Amino acid sequence: MSWRQVSVSEDWSWSSRFSAHRQHHAEGNRQMLLQAGLHYRLPNATDPLRRYTHTLYITQVMQAQCVKAQTEFYRRSRSEVIDGKGHTMGALYWQLNDIWQAPSWSSLEFGGKWKMLHYFARSFFAPVLPVGFEDGVSMVIYGVSDLSEDLELRAQLGPVCAMRSPAALVRGNSATLVFRRPVDDLLKGCGNCTRRSCLLAFHLEDDHGVQRGPANHHFLCSPRDAEGLEAPNITAEVREDAPHGFSVTLRSRSVAPFVWLDVGDIAGRFGSNGFLMSSGSLEVPFVPWGPTSVEELSRALTVTSLRDVY
Repeated sequence: MSWRQVSVSEDWSWSSRFSAHRQHHAEGNRQMLLQAGLHYRLPNATDPLRRYTHTLYITQVMQAQCVKAQTEFYRRSRSEVIDGKGHTMGALYWQLNDIWQAPSWSSLEFGGKWKMLHYFARSFFAPVLPVGFEDGVSMVIYGVSDLSEDLELRAQLGPVCAMRSPAALVRGNSATLVFRRPVDDLLKGCGNCTRRSCLLAFHLEDDHGVQRGPANHHFLCSPRDAEGLEAPNITAEVREDAPHGFSVTLRSRSVAPFVWLDVGDIAGRFGSNGFLMSSGSLEVPFVPWGPTSVEELSRALTVTSLRDVY
């Protein structure tokens, strides 16, 4: 993390003088914890350093999710007006703002490393995007397209309970309803699922079964109230993957939300990060911005998921 370059171990506490000095928003550190506590369990590890790093992780999850939810609302509102609001044609967010290592709204760290928000932005600003939300008692999925051509798209839900919607015409530069179903009906068709024990994962497919745009997911309750979230015990193996750089093979025992990969002071970018890991294994590319090795990356690599901070 970029903090290490300008601090010492005594500074690595949420209540340290260093943390307060680097926070230029009045009561900012306290406000971040209050906001994070609305939807996530705050870290309570007995080891001070572990609790501090987990707290930093939770604040990054919170920032990424907040901007994601807001931006997806804007994008799905581009083709309709509800209560006098809508026809939103764009959104701006802070990308570049850091002139030193400190808490900020920007999505890029000082030095250029991507925060979780920046990885999320690549998905929530994708040209074709599925956006899911609850409208009253129903789960609703919109297909959003910034492309000029029309698309025939259907929503595919899974993997716990596979479900597919009929095809819908998503016109170019529009947002179109592609799926609607009562949440209670969805849960009844998913075995022992409840709002607290399951989430909904989905993506868009064309007539040929080809996925269009990134996958997305929707929590049916606040993550802090989730039940049955098991420790994923994620393992990672790094290997060289020329010419792109390196590949990290992840293996997980269970569904893991907000999986975050970090390699400390090694500059570079992962192909994906902060993601929902719903399969047992996953390959994630890593492109370094300077010379490194499998051994160096393996020593530096840490993997954190939401369950790890409980």
